[in-house]
Amino acid sequence: MTLSDYSTAPIAIIGLGYVGLPLAVEFGKIREVIGFDVNGGRIDALRRGVDATLEVESDELATARHLRFSYDPGDLSAARIFIVTVPTPIDSSKRPDLSALVQASTMIGKVLKHGDIVVYESTVYPGATEEDCVPVLEHVSGLRYNIDFYCGYSPERINPGDKAHRLPTIKKVTSGSTPEIADLVDRLYGSIVTAGTHKAPSIRVAEAAKVIENTQRDLNIALVNELSIIFRKMGIDTDAVLKAAETKWNFLPFRPGLVGGHCIGVDPYYLTHKAEALGYHPQVILAGRRINDGMGAYVAGQMVKTMLKHRIQVDGARVLVLGLTFKENCPDLRNTRVVDVVHELQDYGVNVDVHDPWVDAEDVAREYGLALVAEPQAGAYDGVILAVAHDVFRQEGVAPLRAFGREGHVFGDLKSVFAAGESDLRL
Repeated sequence: MTLSDYSTAPIAIIGLGYVGLPLAVEFGKIREVIGFDVNGGRIDALRRGVDATLEVESDELATARHLRFSYDPGDLSAARIFIVTVPTPIDSSKRPDLSALVQASTMIGKVLKHGDIVVYESTVYPGATEEDCVPVLEHVSGLRYNIDFYCGYSPERINPGDKAHRLPTIKKVTSGSTPEIADLVDRLYGSIVTAGTHKAPSIRVAEAAKVIENTQRDLNIALVNELSIIFRKMGIDTDAVLKAAETKWNFLPFRPGLVGGHCIGVDPYYLTHKAEALGYHPQVILAGRRINDGMGAYVAGQMVKTMLKHRIQVDGARVLVLGLTFKENCPDLRNTRVVDVVHELQDYGVNVDVHDPWVDAEDVAREYGLALVAEPQAGAYDGVILAVAHDVFRQEGVAPLRAFGREGHVFGDLKSVFAAGESDLRL
């Protein structure tokens, strides 16, 4: 294929979640795209114009005139450029789980042709594309890397639930396995990203850039989480301290809280895994992770202490947790750390109800074994915890939320949504 051929070559997007679907839609507006996902139910819904993640509206789906959806791996054979956007989580031991990435690479290898390009967007540790994925592509296809086929890496930067910062308006880091392929991949993304691109000098640099973006955020949040623990012992309101500190122009406005989701609570473990494989034991990164991983237990412990101060019998008490998603105003349940608070309270003998109007009850039951309460009963709870600052909770105001509690109940506002005097527990 000539370089001009690639400008119109069909693209396959493998994985149509929060990352893959917006990508497929943008490319589908200007060129032929095969949107592939192994979840048949997901494909059927998208064909009806329904996106369960709420990232893409049905009218926007309709604008992608060149996009077709499939769960048949055979349909991938029509593509010449493959973009992989599958999940890369961690397992129960906090080790990188590349199984979906390997499966996608195996699937692509079966249809890979001379001159094809495979671009990975999934978050990985530096070196994973060429050390873990390329050997699979070579073995399955029988083709040779950088002779018969090529690769690129362009880290995803999707922020679920954010309607202001979307794919076209977020600068895109790109890279390729040869200088020519790097230029081609850069032009490919430049055709849909209005914010521009940054061409990294190598695939490993692009991989590293992605993994440190969220590691940096993780460490900053760990710092303010530790500060909140210290200030609580001092009897100082953390939010008031941060607001005072923010009056300096270069102070970074991070807030304490539960750190979950598909990126910040996961990506640092990819970097530390690779570092340890090379014989280096990261100290600062893992210290931040320990603090953030322990915040669910800390919150539950503080809730129990506050209930005891209010002379509430903890064993058998009823607590309502408002919000379960990993962040506000989106249905994303991946790696939510609100479940840590729920499970820790249950270990204390507390009966916990969870209410979140943003999520599907079946998804919650399947992922976490919890039964959502659709309509919490007023005056029924010894404690109420506002865990996720959904707009629907903010707009109701504190009085309707406290109305779920019995007389003398404890109200915890983990996100400092309301004024300090309106809650009994804040971070």
